[in-house]
Amino acid sequence: MMKSKMNCTGTKIILFIILTLWCCSKDYNSSQEASGFVLSSPEIGSDSLLPADYTCDGTSATLPLIWTGAPVNTFSFAIIMHHEASPTDIHWYWIVYDIPASINSLPRNMTGTGILGTNSVNDKTMYAPPCSQGPGVKAYTYTIYALSQNPVIPVAPDLVTREILLNAIKDITIASSKLTVYYSRNI
Repeated sequence: MMKSKMNCTGTKIILFIILTLWCCSKDYNSSQEASGFVLSSPEIGSDSLLPADYTCDGTSATLPLIWTGAPVNTFSFAIIMHHEASPTDIHWYWIVYDIPASINSLPRNMTGTGILGTNSVNDKTMYAPPCSQGPGVKAYTYTIYALSQNPVIPVAPDLVTREILLNAIKDITIASSKLTVYYSRNI
């Protein structure tokens, strides 16, 4: 009887561990799934490849973006494009915040909408196109944040880093959505 209880308990523990690992390994964004908030681009196909035109190998244009399903109480949006070389080595290429809630897309080479923050490539308030070093496919993530108000940023736009913006929006983000694209340079 004791051996049977041990097997049952052991099986439950193993099932719990498997279920936990499965749930944690999914690229799961509960706010995106719950709200239907979706970020996309007409330039990105089903293969999720970033066309060279939007990198340093092309014209360095900003990718046109479209979003749908934003929560009704959205006051403004913020967008960050970043790449994680490792968990401690994160590069960001584009920061735009104070995008009015009435806007649901950004055109190619967007100008005049929102406020630009810095990029980690040259520390300027502009889009810095991906120009990855080394061989292999790299992942770049665009994240849009639906905010309940404009963020209160304690520094000038030319000092707004990814970390500063994320800290400013952590308590006012009501939904977010990600678009991950991939690019490999021919070097």
